[in-house]
Amino acid sequence: MKVTEQIKQPIAHEMELFEQKFSLSMQSKIPLLNRITHFIVNRKGKQMRPMFVFLVAKMIGKGQVNDRTYRGASVIELIHTATLVHDDVVDDSFKRRGFFSINALWKNKIAVLVGDYLLSKGLLLSIDNKDFDLLQIISVAVREMSEGELLQIEKARRLDITEDVYYDIIRMKTATLIAACCSLGACAVAPESVDVEKMRKFGELIGIAFQIKDDLFDYGNERIGKPTGIDIKEQKMTLPLIHSINTADDKNKRWLINSIKKHNRDKKRVKEVIAYVKQNGGLDYAVKSMYEYKYEALKILNTYPDSEYKSSLQLMVDYVIDREK
Repeated sequence: MKVTEQIKQPIAHEMELFEQKFSLSMQSKIPLLNRITHFIVNRKGKQMRPMFVFLVAKMIGKGQVNDRTYRGASVIELIHTATLVHDDVVDDSFKRRGFFSINALWKNKIAVLVGDYLLSKGLLLSIDNKDFDLLQIISVAVREMSEGELLQIEKARRLDITEDVYYDIIRMKTATLIAACCSLGACAVAPESVDVEKMRKFGELIGIAFQIKDDLFDYGNERIGKPTGIDIKEQKMTLPLIHSINTADDKNKRWLINSIKKHNRDKKRVKEVIAYVKQNGGLDYAVKSMYEYKYEALKILNTYPDSEYKSSLQLMVDYVIDREK
């Protein structure tokens, strides 16, 4: 059995029901929109976000979920899908999970409007049901994701990223959404409990580990899902690179920065940068940091009594670190 199927086992029924509710939540009177949303639903990924919502809700709700849990998971997925549709436009990307993206098939104008539509559907789903506490969690996440992306763009221009700034960027860009899923799962079944903040922190720690793992793929081999050196070509400052720059002598530091600023499209130079980072402990340092975040997340999880939902969340934490793409 695949790890993702194993993780999903205790919430298989909820996930099935969620998929039906999620499809319904996208519906419109406009045939073009329905064609596009049908396309989106049929090309969904691993569904990690709703899985976090349901596993946390069932762990805290002692095996019970409610309508708020389903709505919360749908809102997260609607708003997350909206951001992905917009991201593909911003990045000029024509592929998403191996399929053509919305903007590749229907052009940018329609993609932006579809993203706006999904965003509004998510907001209305919360407002119509007076789930204002859930809406606040999600709205904060969307704001932070936008700020994280803009901070990264601003810093990439000057390449003056310290480790602290790097962590600020990935906390906002990546971790905030997983944190929102986990706190939302808790809030749906136990509003105003200490679990809401505890689970937010748990999700944030996993999200940071998840992004460091993504950064490491850039130094892996071709089969791992994204080509080697793509972050360097895009002048993205990742943890292995930041550590290598910070620990280099003046000559190597100048060479590294110059390579990223002026020679980031030169394949041979990018390979040399990757080799330097590997030889000078950049990868080992990032792996060590990733495991530290993993253990901090597990520490929070271990304050809860054992259950099949807790076991699945532990598996999820392992999966984030051990996945191959």
